[in-house]
Amino acid sequence: MLAKRIVPCLDVHAGRVTRGQQFGRAEEGGLADVGDPVALAVRYDAQEADELVLYDITATSEGRGTILDVLTRVAERCFMPLTVGGGVRTLDDVRALMHAGADKVSINSGAVEDPDLIRRAAEHYGSQAIVLSIDAKRAGPGGPLEVVVAGGRKPTGMEVVAWAERGQALGAGEIVLNSIDADGMKTGYDVAGTRAVARAVDLPVVASGGAGNAEHMLEVLRDGEADAALAAGIFHRGETTVGAVKRRLAEAGIAVRLDELGPEPDRAENGPT
Repeated sequence: MLAKRIVPCLDVHAGRVTRGQQFGRAEEGGLADVGDPVALAVRYDAQEADELVLYDITATSEGRGTILDVLTRVAERCFMPLTVGGGVRTLDDVRALMHAGADKVSINSGAVEDPDLIRRAAEHYGSQAIVLSIDAKRAGPGGPLEVVVAGGRKPTGMEVVAWAERGQALGAGEIVLNSIDADGMKTGYDVAGTRAVARAVDLPVVASGGAGNAEHMLEVLRDGEADAALAAGIFHRGETTVGAVKRRLAEAGIAVRLDELGPEPDRAENGPT
């Protein structure tokens, strides 16, 4: 049985890690500064995170380039795999991120605009290095999941499961499903949506958006059939640690990588930077 992964996420805006709710925008006061990306990355590396995701959360909407400087500094200090995304629209963007230290590149809006980018990137770097990140929003309570882009502000009319299936056919090696409705709300992941995607594709599916505690992660990994659970705020604020989550999962019979974990660090060391 493959081990389930716990993946902290750094949402980077103007070189700082931020958090908000439902993809809130900085200009609307919807983002709070929670720390330096390198310091947080080093913390999660020490906590034996399985991977780290870095998103330049405003690169697409503001037309800015990707966070190469932040990535380079993180890669110099950390040894866990790094997935990086934000503003990736061309093969040159993918190349720049890979050269700066990314193990995987996440493509979101750029893939919607140019689906063949997935194929070109996968042929060049291998499917294992290309992640299709899908921002999903429900039309209403219990309604269908629609793909949205530009930080969740632009609907596409595409259904999420169909887009995930197409992404697999084009060569993506992993799917990240970001629930905009749940993002930052601490009420739990979109378990039903995650399960629908996981059953539709033969790829690892990473659940994102809504983690409020370890029980939420357990639920989406078990009932949502996700291969990994991504979280941000609960780790950044020191409400729990990667190790504490993994221990809870192991207690519940979920396979996780625990062999290198030492004693649980003092909670005070894991507060905001």
